[in-house]
Amino acid sequence: MDKLKRALTGRENETPDEETGFYTQIVGSSTLSWSTRLTGFVICFVTGIVCSLLGSVLFWFKNGIVIFCILYTIGNITAMASTLFLMGPVKQIRNMFAKTRAIATVVVLISIVLTIVAAALGKKGLVLIFCIIEFLAMTWYSISYIPFARDAVLNTFKTCLG
Repeated sequence: MDKLKRALTGRENETPDEETGFYTQIVGSSTLSWSTRLTGFVICFVTGIVCSLLGSVLFWFKNGIVIFCILYTIGNITAMASTLFLMGPVKQIRNMFAKTRAIATVVVLISIVLTIVAAALGKKGLVLIFCIIEFLAMTWYSISYIPFARDAVLNTFKTCLG
């Protein structure tokens, strides 16, 4: 916005005020329109889902465990990173490690690493277990962005279990 103001007033060669910090200048110069952000989100999210599903299909082929691991991991990381378009990278990182979702984030990241290690060792059973853990942690992480969703899920399980 400051760039536009300087250009309209004929002061485009002046440097920005010292009041605007480095971070503000970076954010101001790299903003995307809402439609571009939404398009980037949808493309990344769909790509992530397709990679995960394709990896799941390839898991059952002979020696498909490594391909599965790579595609499934890329898919989950891409789907998780899709929200970078909506929030921006700094806010996304802050939100990922906020008090309410830090444990889920750490479990997702650890299970990604453990899935890769299990695939490298050729342990299909462990790969499946770590993928299930990763899926559950990713689901818990994702519903943390929906107000009261975690409470609803917990109450549903409490009701079903007794």
